[in-house]
Amino acid sequence: MTSYRQEQLDGYRLVLDHLDTLGAEERQALQKAISPYLDFRKRASEFLDTHFAGVCTQACYDNQRSACCSKDGIVTFFADIVVNALVSDPVSMEKIMARLGQQPHEGFKCIYLGPRGCLWQVKPLVCEMFLCDPALSEVFGSRSDLNTEWEALQQEKKRFSWPDRPVLFDHLEAVFIEAGLNSSLMYLHNSPGLLRVKRLAGLYDPTVGRQ
Repeated sequence: MTSYRQEQLDGYRLVLDHLDTLGAEERQALQKAISPYLDFRKRASEFLDTHFAGVCTQACYDNQRSACCSKDGIVTFFADIVVNALVSDPVSMEKIMARLGQQPHEGFKCIYLGPRGCLWQVKPLVCEMFLCDPALSEVFGSRSDLNTEWEALQQEKKRFSWPDRPVLFDHLEAVFIEAGLNSSLMYLHNSPGLLRVKRLAGLYDPTVGRQ
């Protein structure tokens, strides 16, 4: 098993095991916390499906040219796993866990890509919001209105993931940290770069830890 798969598998096991220990009120609190994010992801997905699905599927997935799909997998945040676990049924989780733990590497595809596409119900944010320059040029062209709409979605993304303010991704990590759990995927609490962003925003003091 690659180090990427092991890290992902460990993250999913940690999240699923902890979610199983939560009572109804605790789980509902998490569902409420991610609700605005799910609304954002729905709108982003609709935009991408409308304007990029044909271009990206043909150029990258079908022809095996995507840099993302040719690697073992995409970068994921701990919050990506939490969100996906909260919205997925047990069968979907079993498929992901089986992929990570059992299936041989298929060579050119991301481990999470199945015959019908991505196994995630809510894909990792980095994956969902990445568009290569050729795709952007082909779709936007002279359509400044589409470019403006995409830029607005990119800015909205930061309201959930960029810790220059209290954000969902930081909150979800903190919920598990406060329960005594830790993962290398908790970048908002472990990444020097993101900790610097939090420090400059007054959200982190390295002498006392997270504020």
